[in-house]
Amino acid sequence: MKIVYWIATGLLSALMLFSAGMYFFNHEEVVQVFTSFNYPSYIIYPLATLKLSGIIVILLNKWKFLKEWAYAGFFFNFVLAFFAHQQAGDGEWAGALMALVFLLTSYFVGKKVRP
Repeated sequence: MKIVYWIATGLLSALMLFSAGMYFFNHEEVVQVFTSFNYPSYIIYPLATLKLSGIIVILLNKWKFLKEWAYAGFFFNFVLAFFAHQQAGDGEWAGALMALVFLLTSYFVGKKVRP
């Protein structure tokens, strides 16, 4: 079970690092995507920062209260991303669904193997 937890958490972390990196380093491309969803572009940098912060909190496992909020924040982010891509019809919803699977696996298996 620990191996499953660390694989899911590692893949979730890698996905979030990649996503935050895109937000920081391909900002103009991300602005176009957010604009196509009718989302404001000023939330890109704060969202990227929160993604990085959430991964740090989950991996460190020191602040249980913050860890629950990090998982909850990621959950809502992935669900909203899934539906945004569905509504836009751009076919890019699979990444959000994959992230949701990693997140739920990390969360529920982590409840069993981590104190």
